[in-house]
Amino acid sequence: MDYTALQQLLGNEAENLLNFQHPKIPRTLLHQPSPTFIDDVLALSNRNPQVLKSLSALQNHGRLSKTGYLSILPVDQGIEHTAGSSFAPNPLYFDPENIIRLAMEGGCNAVATTFGNLAMMSRKYAHKIPFIVKINHNELLTYPVKYDQIMFGSVKDAWNLGATAIGATIYFGSENSNRQIIEVSEAFERAHELGMACILWCYTRNNSFTKDGINYEVAADITGQANHLGVTLQADIIKQKLPENNGGFTTLNFAKSNPKMYSELSSDHPIDLCRYQLLNCYAGRAGLINSGGESKGAADLSESIRTAVINKKAGGTGLILGRKAFQRPFEEGVRLLNDIQDVYLTKEITIV
Repeated sequence: MDYTALQQLLGNEAENLLNFQHPKIPRTLLHQPSPTFIDDVLALSNRNPQVLKSLSALQNHGRLSKTGYLSILPVDQGIEHTAGSSFAPNPLYFDPENIIRLAMEGGCNAVATTFGNLAMMSRKYAHKIPFIVKINHNELLTYPVKYDQIMFGSVKDAWNLGATAIGATIYFGSENSNRQIIEVSEAFERAHELGMACILWCYTRNNSFTKDGINYEVAADITGQANHLGVTLQADIIKQKLPENNGGFTTLNFAKSNPKMYSELSSDHPIDLCRYQLLNCYAGRAGLINSGGESKGAADLSESIRTAVINKKAGGTGLILGRKAFQRPFEEGVRLLNDIQDVYLTKEITIV
């Protein structure tokens, strides 16, 4: 997809997003994605050579190979949202081989899915595309429904099936977040010992984070702090939802904040909100990948392009997008993944 087509997909937002030139946080404060990011940034850390090798495997696969950007296909919704609701739009994906095939033919850097999916196809594909094992989940068979991430297997098992990395979720702000923090920190330590990279789904979840109909679970200040906790746990890459608003701390009157967070470090512009998230990832020393979100049908492509443009111009490392790709016919899913990757391959779209 060329630059003109990308402009058209952005519609009325094209000018506001593509020509935004005055971010609150200058890019000179950031460690930006690049083909030499591992050598320039991560090689200075405590990550051992095997972890750097795994991170390099992620960076050097698929259509975005050697660009510093990542396009990851995540399919954990069979547990998180039930298999029926997730795969009914396209029953092809009840078979885990097709999940892996979509990531490969879609030119992704890696596929992120469950222990069971990857274990079932390990010997055929673990050497063909980097595996990311999602090690914990929120299961939906408890009634009444509860929201809690629990471990579904061991880090050693992920390593045995050939994983390049593990992924985990923490619901920061939830009733069970303390236990999740302890479990994930221990898992990340073990994964790094075994040479695997670590990706953290840094989600915030608390019913009290909604006020006057506004959901502050996606506020830049709250998600930014979740990111900061995530990199403190030594996550190599942070996955976060794109921020939709700001001022969660001040509106809900909790935690601590500083007026400069809202006046000097951010604005209401989507790129500024995303950049504040990135600033909390040790100023980009850990990469920020934003979530593609749910599938809404015809608007999926334009919404995904919008998210990718915001992430790239803010200094992020890429997109992790699943439902918008696998809840449609296989070839359409491949094209959608390729179109999103084109944002990161388009030279006219740069970090602002």
